Amino acid sequence: MEKTFEAKSLEPNIYKAWEDSGCFAADPKSNKPKYCIIMPPPNVTGSLHLGHALNHTLQDILVRFKRMSGHDVLWQPGTDHAGIATQIVVDRNLAEQGLPGRRELGREKFLAKVWEWKEHSGGNIGRQLRRLGISPDWERERFTLDEGVSKAVRKVFIELYEQGLIYKDKRLANWDPKLKTAISDIEVVQKESKGYMWHIKYPYAQNPDEGIVVATTRPETMFGDMVVAVHPEDKRYQDKIGMMVELPLTGRQIPIIADEYCDPEKGTGAVKITPAHDFNDFEVGQRHNLELLNILDDSANLNNNVPEKYRGLSVKSARKQVLEDLEGLGLLMQEERVANSVPYGDRSGEEIQPWLTEQWFVDAHTLAQPAIKAVQQGETKFLPERWSNTYYDWLNNIQPWCISRQLWWGHRIPAWYGPDGKFFVAEDEAQALARAKEHYGKEVELSQDEDVLDTWFSSALWPFSTLGWPAEPGADEYLGKYYPTSTLVTGFDIIFFWVARMMMMGLHFMKEIPFDTVVMHALVRDEKGQKMSKSKGNIIDPIELMDEFGTDSLRFTLAALAVPGRDVKLGKSRVAGYRNFMTKIWNAARFMDMNNCSYDSNFDPRQVKNNVHKWMVSEVANLAHQVYKYLDESNPYAAAHLFYQFMWGKFCDYYLEFLKPLFSDSNDGTASEARQAAAWSFVQLLHIAQPFIPFITEELWQKFGPAIQGEDKSAREFLMLQEWPEYGAKSLDAEFLDKNACEEVSWLIALIDNLRSVRTEFNLRTKLSLQAYDICQQQQHWLKQYESIILSMGRVADITTATGSPERGSIQFVIGATTFAMPVGDAVDLNAELSRLQKSIDKLAADIKICENQLANKNFVSRAKPEVVEEVRERLSNTKQQQDKLKLAVNRLK
Repeated sequence: MEKTFEAKSLEPNIYKAWEDSGCFAADPKSNKPKYCIIMPPPNVTGSLHLGHALNHTLQDILVRFKRMSGHDVLWQPGTDHAGIATQIVVDRNLAEQGLPGRRELGREKFLAKVWEWKEHSGGNIGRQLRRLGISPDWERERFTLDEGVSKAVRKVFIELYEQGLIYKDKRLANWDPKLKTAISDIEVVQKESKGYMWHIKYPYAQNPDEGIVVATTRPETMFGDMVVAVHPEDKRYQDKIGMMVELPLTGRQIPIIADEYCDPEKGTGAVKITPAHDFNDFEVGQRHNLELLNILDDSANLNNNVPEKYRGLSVKSARKQVLEDLEGLGLLMQEERVANSVPYGDRSGEEIQPWLTEQWFVDAHTLAQPAIKAVQQGETKFLPERWSNTYYDWLNNIQPWCISRQLWWGHRIPAWYGPDGKFFVAEDEAQALARAKEHYGKEVELSQDEDVLDTWFSSALWPFSTLGWPAEPGADEYLGKYYPTSTLVTGFDIIFFWVARMMMMGLHFMKEIPFDTVVMHALVRDEKGQKMSKSKGNIIDPIELMDEFGTDSLRFTLAALAVPGRDVKLGKSRVAGYRNFMTKIWNAARFMDMNNCSYDSNFDPRQVKNNVHKWMVSEVANLAHQVYKYLDESNPYAAAHLFYQFMWGKFCDYYLEFLKPLFSDSNDGTASEARQAAAWSFVQLLHIAQPFIPFITEELWQKFGPAIQGEDKSAREFLMLQEWPEYGAKSLDAEFLDKNACEEVSWLIALIDNLRSVRTEFNLRTKLSLQAYDICQQQQHWLKQYESIILSMGRVADITTATGSPERGSIQFVIGATTFAMPVGDAVDLNAELSRLQKSIDKLAADIKICENQLANKNFVSRAKPEVVEEVRERLSNTKQQQDKLKLAVNRLK
């Protein structure tokens, strides 16, 4: 065998062989139980980032496992058209090429350019996902603007409109003044900045010398104020409710009203209410039937609804002018420095304005009720379960869903307008014209709505639109078999934007939940727990990681760090560490290759004679069962952690060492059994590891796995198509277990572990004698049987047995009822060692106290960033573990 696994050169060839051979394809005609995952569609403009890498690795682990455990698997892939992002990319490309821009080209020519870009560059994310080794059914890849998906979108829009669940209304929306479109909350980034809270006096109409003082961070919006609100129980303002005040700079009068929205302890307790420019104020306005006065145009400049002096000013310029004028009138009472959270568009970088505009909305409250009930009744469950609380919180407080966007790229709204503004929602223009003729009594010209639908609208239909709907389930074999799907793997940040909406649409149109399990994963952060960002310079490119360390190393790192409910802390050093694990596996294979170990399909592991092999067979069977159990519960982290410990520890560190004397045993039967047992065990471990590290396991399978016919390697099947070891699937085959052998070898490992720990703790460089006190007959037999292994692996000079108590000046440890002692003589200064250990313990105790005090401080836990709190908890846990080890060392000395 080669000295190393050359990932960069071998991985592409292995992947091509899988894909060309149809290994990823589902078979709707199969009688196997189905398992279906829909891939969260990455943006067509996107490039692979670590969030994608984590999400798709976890999905692929489950998908590969389900194939091996006897399921017909459909992993449905696709990409999202990403309305805003794609339009920006093509706009930028046109500018860089010196070509006319979007407005100059016009809608049709611009869209032609977008499709042209999509054909040439839109497949980049798919190519990068292949680098990750994922195994979806690429033949069924879908795009959110495919004709089939578009047909589903039109049908859903029309039916919801006809049912009164889609409507047009004037409401507030997140408005991007640069892109000139409404955007969703997830496209808004809140940035912390240092700003001001200005205290402004609104004079009483009947007594202008006095007035009520309001506090605001946006004084320029005062032109849209409709009332001043105070809390109904705020004693300071009880006699002021109902009074009129002069709205400064406008000549208008507005009333003081009572509303529980106001917080008496915040600011002055009096709040200016601008219903057309603040989401909370809008709700107050709805309760009190207030007028909605819009003071901004679509570029976020002040419009004609403000005094002439301020018209045309930007928000920033208007703020400056308003403050100057208020100060000149003596109405600016205080300027208070505060921390502000300011919304910005994640694509444009422009400050977002709540803006009153006519948009299309979905009655999300009505659609949410069955979606809430489905989770409450356990039809769909969240893993970890606590995320269901977030789901409930969002859906119980859901607002109308704004689904229209002022873009060109996307699903155009199927509504056509007549000469008087009346619109006709229809499948196409011909149908709209027919309805218009019926309405007007004559033929008229119609114009289609210029807006397109929010990309989340088409994504909400993903579980059934990609499977052939609106065809009837009986008419489309994929829709009939694979809906509802099985598992959804996604990030917690889109529970509301995607998960909840798929639940709503699936239940409404398919009358069934879209998936029964939602596996939530957290964010990938840097190794210090900081969120990755360009400004911090801590972004890690997964392609670079795969180039440097191999894909399997990255995949296993992500799986091993993906603790349910916790963010993944990832640095290059972590991936390098798991690259060492891949090297360990490869070297284990080389060790067996050098010792002529080859897989024998006639070998029966239940018939081995040596207890070392009986132990390994038992452990492999138990590992297969435990990993099966964890993956069946959609917990790749626990499965990866278990496999890592087993492969590195029990198999490589111990079993391979135990094999060395057996390979050289003069008894041919002993050596032959060792070679066969080693090869069998290793091949089983390749099976178990395949979902996590498919490339290296496939390559080693081709070298060690069983041939289908004779020894012709070209005739071997792919490992990914092999069945999960039957002895360790849902149930554990007792015939593969040997309790006595496990007890014996576990005792041997415990003895060697203790000897190694002692050598490390006390920095022993010389070999010492090992004394066993009051050892039972069984363990005395084991001590003699494995003496050569103990001397070698434990680095012991000799072994003796004794009765009574160990002599003073011995390092001691206990296994079962036996006390083992190592007289140290001059090798260790006991008093100095005790002193050193105690100092270390005291230092750790001080660190533990600091961490415990921080975590006991409610203000710290509630106000500090979550990653900081988590780091303290982690530090506390690690420090306690270190302290326990040192205390054990002290006890050994004492």
